[in-house]
Amino acid sequence: MNEQATGATGVLPLAGLKVLDLTSFLSGPYCTQILADLGAEIIKLEPLTGDSSRGIPPYFVGEDSAYYLANNRSKQSIAIDLKSPAGLEIALGLIAQVDVVIENFRPGVAARLGLDVEEQRAKRPDLVWASISGFGQVGPWRDRLAYDLIVQALSGVMSLTGHEDGPSSRLGIPAGDLAAGMFAAIGILAALVARGVSGRGRTIDVSMLDGQLSMLSYQAVYAMFAGITPGPQGAGHDSIPTYRAFTAGDGREFVVTANTERMWRAMCEVLGAPELLEDPRFSDASSRLEHRHELWELLGAALVADSAANWVERLTVASVPAALIKTVPEALDDAEQAGRGMIVDLESEDGRRIRTIATPITFTGEEPRAHDFPPQLGADTDRILQEMLGMVEADIERLRDSGVLLHDPALVNARGRTAGE
Repeated sequence: MNEQATGATGVLPLAGLKVLDLTSFLSGPYCTQILADLGAEIIKLEPLTGDSSRGIPPYFVGEDSAYYLANNRSKQSIAIDLKSPAGLEIALGLIAQVDVVIENFRPGVAARLGLDVEEQRAKRPDLVWASISGFGQVGPWRDRLAYDLIVQALSGVMSLTGHEDGPSSRLGIPAGDLAAGMFAAIGILAALVARGVSGRGRTIDVSMLDGQLSMLSYQAVYAMFAGITPGPQGAGHDSIPTYRAFTAGDGREFVVTANTERMWRAMCEVLGAPELLEDPRFSDASSRLEHRHELWELLGAALVADSAANWVERLTVASVPAALIKTVPEALDDAEQAGRGMIVDLESEDGRRIRTIATPITFTGEEPRAHDFPPQLGADTDRILQEMLGMVEADIERLRDSGVLLHDPALVNARGRTAGE
């Protein structure tokens, strides 16, 4: 990425920003992909075995997993042995030249590697350093291992997911990782704005658990204010009985969000059930909530009269929001037809292809950046060492011979093995 990262019609917001990405797996790579899509230059520093997500089964494009490819477009890869003195020196040299460092090591690991944030920020007061961890850099659980499932469980999110009287369920997306990545990106951007005023960077501490607690939103307030224990939400809303999923006569599920009196009346008219409007059990929102089980039974009986697609069309015409519950392929087909650029086609120089999902931030009148295929392990090592650290080929060969760098990045596959091993 050069100093003037551009989209089709102009310079991108983060053009010229250099980010050293020490992260792996999902939360950190998701964060830096957002920054890359906004124009930042992302230098992905990996161990010689590569980001562990490169080897996640079951789908691969060449030697890189689809999981890795989903979160690492438009980045550059440098692979070094960070535990060696020479590897540490390289990392420190890169830190001296970037605007942002982001890592998702367990707390204390970066310092043990020789990358202590306080030391680095003392040398570079303008440096922005972001850390993502399961439970934060301080606190009683800081040393515990964490994954998405762990923080979904500990945050109460799983207790809200699933159906009444059924087992708790994990969300279908890794919200613990993705939310942490988004909050880290927000923190980084805020720190950069502040640096533009004060000249000083910030140290950012993002906890995956904190991110999930934040996303509890009003459910957390209900629990603290009313002393209740919110339960599983199923496919509905705990305050609005006509904000939920229903099954139509063709067996297909769809959702309706009739959450105002006007929408409630329109829904009854569309369903051909005007008697519900005269029923005192359903006379207002509070009454409908109190008698929700009876209401659901009556609505369910009315909805068998037509298909889900027809109900959605009729309700939509009546300005009652409704939608089919789509599969992921159906949703992606819709996104492509919408033409909003959410489907990103990527092709590597060697002809590998994959389709990924764009960052959903657009700037009116501007096109997004031209995306690059995610880098192979160590693909940019030589160029980065030459351009940023001033090394010559002889220096680089000595580092290869000593095991600090890969002997030949092209011979290393994404499962962390050198060809022939």
